[in-house]
Amino acid sequence: MKKLQNTMVAIAALTLLAACGNSTGDRALSGAGIGAGVGAVGGAIVGGDPVDGALIGGAVGGATGALTKKSDIDLGKPIWR
Repeated sequence: MKKLQNTMVAIAALTLLAACGNSTGDRALSGAGIGAGVGAVGGAIVGGDPVDGALIGGAVGGATGALTKKSDIDLGKPIWR
């Protein structure tokens, strides 16, 4: 049950943070980066493999960023621009 709760918190965090940037590509890239970081930390916290957590988190974050619009969440210009 605890693993499920931690996973849900990580997914909620990804959803809120994945839409950084102006273009779809920017949001997908930043979402993947945020997701990979959250996934790695989450995987380590729940006793799983951080690499698996990073892969899953990166995929979910990237997809979430790509599927959002600029008007959904706009945290400004990405640091790589």
